[in-house]
Amino acid sequence: MASSDSSCSTQLLDGDGIFNVAGIETFMKEVKLAECGLSYAVVSIMGPQSSGKSTLLNNLFGTNFREMDAFKGRSQTTKGIWMARCAGIEPCTLVMDLEGTDGRERGEDDTAFEKQSALFALAVSDIVLINMWCHDIGREQAANKPLLKTVFQVMMRLFSPRKTTLLFVIRDKTRTPLENLEPVLREDIQKIWDSVPKPQAHMQTPLSEFFNVEVVALSSYEEKEEQFKEQVANLRQRFYHSIAPGGLAGDRRGVVPASGFSFSSQEIWRVIKENKDLDLPAHKVMVATVRCEEIANEKYAAFAANEEWCQLEEAVQSGEITGFGKKLNSLLDVYLSEYDAEAIYFDEGVRSAKQKQLQEKLLQLVQPAFQSALGHVRSGTLDKFKETFDKALKGGEGFSEAANNCIGSCIAQFDKACADIVIEQANWDASKVREKLQRDIDAHIASVRAEKISELTSTYEEKLKESLAGPVEALLDGASSETWPSIRNLLRRETESAVSGFSSALSGFDMDEDTRHKMILNIEDYARGVVEGKAREEAGRVLIRMKDRFTMLFSHDSDSMPRVWTGKEDIRAITKTARSASLKLLSVMAAIRLDDDADSIEKTLVVALVGSSNNAANRSITTVDPLASSNWEQVPSSNTLITPVQCKSLWRQFKTETEYSVSQAISAQEANKRNNNWLPPPWAIAALVILGFNEFMTLLRNPLYLGVIFVGYLLLKALWMQLDISGEFRNGALPGIISLSSKFIPTIMNLIKRLAEEGQNPANNNPPRNESRNNHNAVTDGAASSSASSNVTSLDNEREYTSPSKQE
Repeated sequence: MASSDSSCSTQLLDGDGIFNVAGIETFMKEVKLAECGLSYAVVSIMGPQSSGKSTLLNNLFGTNFREMDAFKGRSQTTKGIWMARCAGIEPCTLVMDLEGTDGRERGEDDTAFEKQSALFALAVSDIVLINMWCHDIGREQAANKPLLKTVFQVMMRLFSPRKTTLLFVIRDKTRTPLENLEPVLREDIQKIWDSVPKPQAHMQTPLSEFFNVEVVALSSYEEKEEQFKEQVANLRQRFYHSIAPGGLAGDRRGVVPASGFSFSSQEIWRVIKENKDLDLPAHKVMVATVRCEEIANEKYAAFAANEEWCQLEEAVQSGEITGFGKKLNSLLDVYLSEYDAEAIYFDEGVRSAKQKQLQEKLLQLVQPAFQSALGHVRSGTLDKFKETFDKALKGGEGFSEAANNCIGSCIAQFDKACADIVIEQANWDASKVREKLQRDIDAHIASVRAEKISELTSTYEEKLKESLAGPVEALLDGASSETWPSIRNLLRRETESAVSGFSSALSGFDMDEDTRHKMILNIEDYARGVVEGKAREEAGRVLIRMKDRFTMLFSHDSDSMPRVWTGKEDIRAITKTARSASLKLLSVMAAIRLDDDADSIEKTLVVALVGSSNNAANRSITTVDPLASSNWEQVPSSNTLITPVQCKSLWRQFKTETEYSVSQAISAQEANKRNNNWLPPPWAIAALVILGFNEFMTLLRNPLYLGVIFVGYLLLKALWMQLDISGEFRNGALPGIISLSSKFIPTIMNLIKRLAEEGQNPANNNPPRNESRNNHNAVTDGAASSSASSNVTSLDNEREYTSPSKQE
């Protein structure tokens, strides 16, 4: 919204009704109004004092009208009429802020300026905002209704018809929907228009010839400021190009050129100020009116205190009275005749009017007694019908025949009783009570049938719910290409079964074919509703279902066994398969497909979410994102469970929450590969061969080094396996180092001990040899070397079977 600094506000009329001629001339120059020609619009606002008119204008049009300080109490803020230019709206739009009505500063009786200013606003403006509280709708004094009534009448007489837009702004909207508030307000406006006396030239002129009535509602500025500003911003859009055909100020008949606006406004205000009809009408007291009214009041009081009437009124409360109408007619004739005798010398017109008022008051007084008597007749007739009808049914008479016979006899009995209580002066019609009796009888007849039908309907609905809810949930959980065809077949089968039984049961009741057909349709709709409701319920859990399906396929093999990542699995293919299955579930849950209509939801999801990166890149350049929509193609919005935008968001969240499982699997696979591959890389082996050639030749020249290295290798291998170094480091480097440091010394000691034991065993088991065997040293040395190798190797092989207690 544009800044309010450019609004150029000025006071058009002060609180005493003095027109600010110099001010409006200066204002026109500042806003360059004369250059606008016919391309301008005038907007005004009126409403109760302290109702937020200035606040609304400042927020709506960027003006700088003075606003009430709520912390200083509620008081008059705007005096007279102020005018400003709306900021940032084309064409040039002028806005007038009127003094609030019903202000305590002017008092209850000083309403002439309010009416004059309102009439001025209607005459000058293209659009008039009527500011009103939401809770005032339906109240007689709300929304300036009396003021509008006077303004309508005088405007038609003063000015030729000019179509003005009345935009009623409902402030502090409650929870009641606007579609429920608007008809009430429009009806009140139409009633005001219909009640206004019109000149002969406009007797048949409809309200639409003078006004376009629009209604908008705004939230509370103090309690819901953000929502209020958002709604005001939307309302502001309607004022752009308002003078275009069909706009808020689209009727441009009789528009004064902008250069003549000042003179035109002054002349209109002068005519309004000189018109006496706008003042509050004074009540002229005439002697005949006062005297006739006194006589009428005396006769009314005498009738109310009459002993016979009091007894009759009291008796009718307890039950029927024979001859009630005849007695009451006699009493009324007496007091009306006395009034005519005493008021005969007064003006005939006044006398007749007051006699009519007296008669209306007396009839209002006796009407409750008449209604009581009529009520007793109705209730007695209804009780008689119930008794007779029940007897007829118990006697075996047919339902329809018994109902028709009892209705005929009871209605005839009611008509006879009504003739005994009729009041001649009132000419009251008992047809409404007779209709009510008929409705009560029909309701009693229908209640028996309705009770049984209701029980029958509930039974079949419960059966449908039981037979559909569980299977539908199971089918949606195992989403596949056949899910919705299976659901349709299930729905068709169960519905046909239920309808068949329900239709047979309804044949025993007295009802027309349309009602019967409608009830069958309701059963079918209920069955469909059960399926749709379950589908919507499952759609709300689609993300959980997708993750469960992904986990099942990703973490388990084809035999449903937990998958162990050994390094041979193709994680990319497994991930793609699992995600495709999850996407299939999402496509199945995206829409309700009970009508067997083809759609491209799955194809759209696959292309948009699972397509290759190259395709995705090309697609982002050449075409629009197919999921950037709130509706699916070929799918009605009522059947949409998950919109394309929601699918995209769900898929993004699904991928985010499942990526951890994929990364864990990749990490486990890489860890397994590292554990199973202890050889250095080939380049390292080549480097060792080249750089260690001299050392290798040294070993060949000194075989003793080979023996030492071999023995050291066996010892290190035994120590490696004894400590299980690879297993210790699987839990992390730091925990592995700490664990090995605590086990290293005991393991060395245990290894030395076992070597000592193995060295003693051959000496104990073999007796001393003949010294002649010493000649075979070469053979013995070879055997000893082999024995040492086998001993170390056996030590290494037996490591896994050594118990902890023995090691200690």
